[in-house]
Amino acid sequence: MMALITVLYFASLRDAAGVASETVEAGGDLRALYEALRARHGFALPQDRLRVAVDGEFARWDDAVRSGSEIAFIPPVSGG
Repeated sequence: MMALITVLYFASLRDAAGVASETVEAGGDLRALYEALRARHGFALPQDRLRVAVDGEFARWDDAVRSGSEIAFIPPVSGG
């Protein structure tokens, strides 16, 4: 079953997607969602370099996508 979700992008992911957020239909787990979005937007970062959060809480990549959720993909942040 497909879920309607909001995806938030930060840093290099936002630059590659050209938007800070978008609403998409998705099914499966968070890993499959990221890989589909990576193919669509050409994200350079592999999933194992990111953190994922659902509704403001860090999540596991094998968690299922739930309709109405807000999902954030968070790339590594460099400090200095």
